[in-house]
Amino acid sequence: MSRLPIHTVQSAPEAARERVQAALDANGFLPNLIGVLANAPVALETYQVVGAINARSSLSPVEREVVQITAATLNDCGFCVAGHTKLSIAKLRMPQELVEALRRVEALDDPKLNALARFTEAVIRNKGQVSDQELAEFRQAGYDGQQALEVVLGVSLATLCNYANSLAQTPINPELQPYANADLTVFA
Repeated sequence: MSRLPIHTVQSAPEAARERVQAALDANGFLPNLIGVLANAPVALETYQVVGAINARSSLSPVEREVVQITAATLNDCGFCVAGHTKLSIAKLRMPQELVEALRRVEALDDPKLNALARFTEAVIRNKGQVSDQELAEFRQAGYDGQQALEVVLGVSLATLCNYANSLAQTPINPELQPYANADLTVFA
């Protein structure tokens, strides 16, 4: 049970209703995260606006999901792990092995994506204070300063939703529950 109210379109504060409705329309269901964030309309606005900005970054959709799943896993956010797993598998058609390795914070077969995941992990672990070696390895994989800052952007977005879910103890929606399962073979 959530420690904060999970709003619907009808119960959301007036300042959040339009954004809650937009999330419902976009997803076909209302993610409980949105209902929780509606308690603070500016938090919901920040999440949606920063999410839209993050989607315009130079990182590909797959690369953005590498950042999001890595962050959600390291931040122990089961809700976001499930949500980003669904997006990765159902929409982006990412390989099951890649998603499973991300969820276990293991080395990835793709060297460039592995460098991205390890750099994301370093950014989180070191609160942005990555070593010269970690930054050099990220650059050697084909990334540059723009993408380094876009990783920080992705981590900041993940931190907002991961921490909000942890604070609220947001339950995972039934629509996301199958993706919370550690055994992803059901989607193969």
